[in-house]
Amino acid sequence: MKVILDKETIRRTVRRISYEIIEKNKSLDDIVILGIKTRGVNLAERIIENILAIEGVKLPYGDLDISSYRDDVEIKKDNVTLPELDVVNKTVILVDDVLYTGRTIRAAMDAVMDIGRASKIQLAVLIDRGHRELPITANYVGKNIPTSSTEEIKVNFQEIDGTEQVTISSK
Repeated sequence: MKVILDKETIRRTVRRISYEIIEKNKSLDDIVILGIKTRGVNLAERIIENILAIEGVKLPYGDLDISSYRDDVEIKKDNVTLPELDVVNKTVILVDDVLYTGRTIRAAMDAVMDIGRASKIQLAVLIDRGHRELPITANYVGKNIPTSSTEEIKVNFQEIDGTEQVTISSK
């Protein structure tokens, strides 16, 4: 196992992503942040805190559980609980820890469409490891880490794991 990002590097990287979101979007008035469970939620909360500290704006936020939207799981959509947020004509920024095949993001976009018709959907990820199976690209990337299919990227956040780091290891 090799540590790719330590606690301080994660902090700086999330701050940079936050600045990029501010710079790319002309106004923060029409932005909604959705953190994809589980670690996308923690990353989204940090981005929201940074934007509040930088711009003094508290962005609308929700947790997005996409488990019933995945194409590899048989769950009825009757059990879906979506955030009670107004996304119509808003820029929705999906936040996740690792972008890999793109299937999680496709499921998240389906969930957003069930909430309402956003004007734009953007994607922020801490790590992009490649190996896309769907034509999905992140708008905001903390770090690109080319991997082989036999390697695993693990993001640890203090709130969940008791440690703060990103590691790569062989499966």
